Amino acid sequence: MPQLAGPTDPAADARWPDVKPRKGFFTDTSICIGCKACEVACKEWNHNPRDGDLDLLESSYDNTGALGASTWRHVAFIEQGAERISEARATGRALVDLGMPGVGPPVPAARSLAGSMPADTMPTVPPASAGPAAEPTTPPDTDEFRWLMSSDVCKHCTHAGCLDVCPTGALFRTEFGTVVVQADVCNGCGTCVAGCPFGVVERRTDGTAAPKTKRGERKGEQPEVQDVGVAHKCTLCYDRLIDDETPACAKTCPTTSIKFGDHEDMVSVAKERVAELHAQGRTEARLYGANELDGVGGTGSVFLLLDEPEVYGLPPDPRVPTADLPRMFRHAGLAAAGMAAAAVLSFLGGRR
Repeated sequence: MPQLAGPTDPAADARWPDVKPRKGFFTDTSICIGCKACEVACKEWNHNPRDGDLDLLESSYDNTGALGASTWRHVAFIEQGAERISEARATGRALVDLGMPGVGPPVPAARSLAGSMPADTMPTVPPASAGPAAEPTTPPDTDEFRWLMSSDVCKHCTHAGCLDVCPTGALFRTEFGTVVVQADVCNGCGTCVAGCPFGVVERRTDGTAAPKTKRGERKGEQPEVQDVGVAHKCTLCYDRLIDDETPACAKTCPTTSIKFGDHEDMVSVAKERVAELHAQGRTEARLYGANELDGVGGTGSVFLLLDEPEVYGLPPDPRVPTADLPRMFRHAGLAAAGMAAAAVLSFLGGRR
């Protein structure tokens, strides 16, 4: 039985005979410009249908709104004023101050605070006693306004709730440690939708309740939508990985905000980047998904955030539902044993 919680190699855990180095993303939101090139590249490569009529939402410069069955990369636009920016730096500074009162320059092997904080937001800084260079850094002046832009994607969790609960085997773990949905095997039950703690997986619809014969009678002619009713999500371009190619979104990103490579390397790069930003006084920088001790065993997609995870619509402490199975089975076993003992005592007492 695969491991249900804690650090592990997901591909080896899935019993792949030829395990490849785990692949993953590092998304640096501090240099994202919100161009949405990743969204377009993802849709073009995977032949995903468009979302609705491409009208801008009233809440943001956005037309897709969130990740979904047809949007496997989504760029969020979050407006912040000076007060919220100061609060973000304060919360980040509180994390940095957990035993390390100073903020210094980046070092080659940056250390993390994996065991020092809840959830999987992990700012990484060198110790305050590193030497003369570890003098506190004056934070930059607080901007009066800023955009937080973040390209969200499936997390390809070490312990994937969607994979664990799928009853048909439509989801499988690849030799690269990623999670892929087989649309031709999926029966559309939606169990994986409930099993994902990030709300990534979704069943595809054609956007209308009208009969199929009436498709296209909405604003903007809608092309035929394939695989309606079954689950879809990012595959981390599995077909490209097999050919040793970079996923389409990372290949297209003009600022290298989306980085792709071996998961271990991506985590190291992410930690060094956080230390670099802390050295500039930007204490709001923190990592999300890099803590292998969190409720999903860490994620294949690691993010550098500039505020709390909730600001980006991410759960602060994600937990895979199946992580509690051993404890639930123990409790159920104890309950069954207690009922059996009660039945035996009742039977013996009735014979007297």
